[in-house]
Amino acid sequence: MYLGIDVGGTHTDAVVMDGRTIAASIKVPTDHHDLLASVRAAMQGLLQPHGGVEPGRITRMNLSTTLSTNAIVEGKTEDVAVVVSAGPGIDPEHFRVGRFYFPVGGSIDHRGEEIAPLDPAEMARVSAACCDAGVRLFAAVGKFSTRNPAHETAMGEALGARSGGSPAPGTVIDGRCGDFVSLGHRLSGQLNFPRRVATAYYNSAVWRVYNRFADAIEQSAREFGITAPIHILKADGGTMPLAVSRELPVESILSGPAASVMGIIALCDIREDCVILDIGGTTTDIAVFACGSPVIEKDGIEVGSYPTLVRALKTRSIGVGGDSRLHVAAGAVRVGPERAGASMAMGGTRPTLIDALNYRGHAAVGDVAASVRGIRELAGLWDLYPERLADDAIAEAVARIRVAVTDLVDEVNARPVYTIMELLQGRVVEPAAVYLMGGPAKVMQPLLAPALGKRVEVPDDFAVANAIGAALTRTTAELELFADTEKGVLFIPTLGVERKTDRGFDLERAKADARDALLEHLAGLGVTGGEAAVEVVEASSFNMVGDYGTVGRNIRVKCQVRPGIMGEQVRSGQQGNGGRNACGCKPCPDEAGA
Repeated sequence: MYLGIDVGGTHTDAVVMDGRTIAASIKVPTDHHDLLASVRAAMQGLLQPHGGVEPGRITRMNLSTTLSTNAIVEGKTEDVAVVVSAGPGIDPEHFRVGRFYFPVGGSIDHRGEEIAPLDPAEMARVSAACCDAGVRLFAAVGKFSTRNPAHETAMGEALGARSGGSPAPGTVIDGRCGDFVSLGHRLSGQLNFPRRVATAYYNSAVWRVYNRFADAIEQSAREFGITAPIHILKADGGTMPLAVSRELPVESILSGPAASVMGIIALCDIREDCVILDIGGTTTDIAVFACGSPVIEKDGIEVGSYPTLVRALKTRSIGVGGDSRLHVAAGAVRVGPERAGASMAMGGTRPTLIDALNYRGHAAVGDVAASVRGIRELAGLWDLYPERLADDAIAEAVARIRVAVTDLVDEVNARPVYTIMELLQGRVVEPAAVYLMGGPAKVMQPLLAPALGKRVEVPDDFAVANAIGAALTRTTAELELFADTEKGVLFIPTLGVERKTDRGFDLERAKADARDALLEHLAGLGVTGGEAAVEVVEASSFNMVGDYGTVGRNIRVKCQVRPGIMGEQVRSGQQGNGGRNACGCKPCPDEAGA
């Protein structure tokens, strides 16, 4: 059995799945001041002796959490000292992030050759300045660290901080005061210095708050008798073991929208262009499917105002939900974006969208009389008819969702479309349907259908679809292998692998080595069998020419385990079914060519 918990903005949903069947489910209020309490309440409601499921039957626990996202949005991150080595040709000041930012000398070129060494005295001064300022967390990033991580590793050692694990707060290591350092090459194998700087910064900024939460989650699970592995949802629609997430907390950003997308995949056999709407109490999360597969942010999402290398499903959140507060500004009725507690129907003190829906008879949630009272009181304050106030509120919510859907689809179509399955070069996404999930989904279905002008469907179990997605999502991982046969070296940056290779090393051997390395890594995480279906997604080999001909090859291979639902049959991208590809869509001209 799989236990899935999704910590949302308004409710924490949890399910126990026996295969594809819900054995137990629960919905509890989310306590933003104590997310752990919400998780514990969900587990208590599902598991014996309070619930109905024996903890020993749980074989895996998957959790999606808003913790890292909230810490960044609410400014509750910790100071990070960012140490960067850029070398010639780029000004690192253009990528300054945080209060403590230290460009240092030394550089590595694009082939991994050291052009200028680090200055130990300079690094000692940086370390002392950080220690004096009370900074305990670091990020070390070199421009070409994915080709040669030596400088980043040396910077981390000079700062006296560990690049993994969970030491006690304030731990002094080797006489220095560092607790943790994010090394850029361990976060991604992609060559993008500005994005790597921001990714490393945020990874360290949320490290302590995330690890304290992870400690508490692990302890709570054991207290409830759960001995199964614990996994955390990632932004890309996969999961990572809790131990891995401790070193990569930045990957947990936007895990909530990812759970929504995976929930729809678990509940519906989607084989068309469509839009997913998860309407919660605080926000509406929007995602786009192209040809039956979720669209992804290929280069990485923006966190705050900084682009990062965090690979993620392409989603958008707007401040419209069932508990969005109603207010009047300049004579116009507004919905949200803030949430000021529950709806009046559920015991709150201010009218919300749910109260407007109750007043007009679209819903009958909780205490309808309280909703009526709240709408009439707010209308009276502004000399409005209560019917008009409620209608305007509903129309405003529907219009904002419609505009957000249109904007996101237009944004997807403004550039090549990447999905978790493939690149759909030159293809225009034209959604034919909208799938709704979340508590208000059934109520909003007849209101959104005419506004969106599309078929609007609400699957069974829509109210806990995100928790189902969390429960059933499989582990994902990816790596990039680089080889320079002239120098005789091979790197896998994110795994910290560096070894010698021979001049005869070629692309096919590189693909095999990349697959083997990822499988070995996954096995070390306890991921085996069908869940570890590794595929090569990019592969290239370029001859390097010297004065007397070819002197070697520059080889790059990227492989991954694609996001998906445990136990599902992975669909091939090859064509079939009468001129349609396997996802049911007609291929674009590029795909259908001779």
